[in-house]
Amino acid sequence: MSWSGGKDSALALYYALRDPHYRVAHLLTSVNAHYERVSMHGVRLALLEAQAARIGLPLSLVRLPEMPSMADYDAVLGASLGALRAQGVTTAVYGDIFLEDLRAYREAQLARAGLRGAFPLWQRGSAEVLREFWALGFRAIVVCVNDRYLDASFCGRLLDEAFVRDLPPGVDPCGENGEYHSFVFDAPYFSAPIAFTVGELVRRTYAPPAARPASPAPPADDPFAAGFWYCDLLPA
Repeated sequence: MSWSGGKDSALALYYALRDPHYRVAHLLTSVNAHYERVSMHGVRLALLEAQAARIGLPLSLVRLPEMPSMADYDAVLGASLGALRAQGVTTAVYGDIFLEDLRAYREAQLARAGLRGAFPLWQRGSAEVLREFWALGFRAIVVCVNDRYLDASFCGRLLDEAFVRDLPPGVDPCGENGEYHSFVFDAPYFSAPIAFTVGELVRRTYAPPAARPASPAPPADDPFAAGFWYCDLLPA
């Protein structure tokens, strides 16, 4: 399971765990090795490990340098996928919803490693995805927002109906275009919710290139070129 710790990967895992054709063996997450945080989301490694412990699956880390190039990202991820393939893994599950170029990029990476991809949420409406996410008992907090789309007030909020109602026009409810990222602290397959406290809010004016893997050369209007607000979560 390609696991970011956010809502889309969490819901995709729900489907994978219920699918009789699969046996989920690993969670695979990209982390910034310098800061020990989930790439792009900025979530501390300790909270990622808490998710894995509550799910009951081993966690494999794709450790990236502080400022990886796309070549760095491809090489490190390819090595991680190859190692999992050698252990018998055949499929990687993703929570992508509708970005065609991102799916094509992932499938090309997987093909090089001898793997195939599965996309349980593919082409579903964003509003439908969120309604099911809430109905199943998932809970999440917004940990990163792209300030090209959202101001700092959206960062650190619970991902609930009020959050979605407040989104400006043109922002995808699921943040599929990179508008925001989330951390799931409760799920129907967690052994217990994850306790945390909300820390400081900080702004960063860049994002690692590996956070935008849709293509080797991001377009001029690449959303990841903007500044980002991060809400630090502290394990309680």
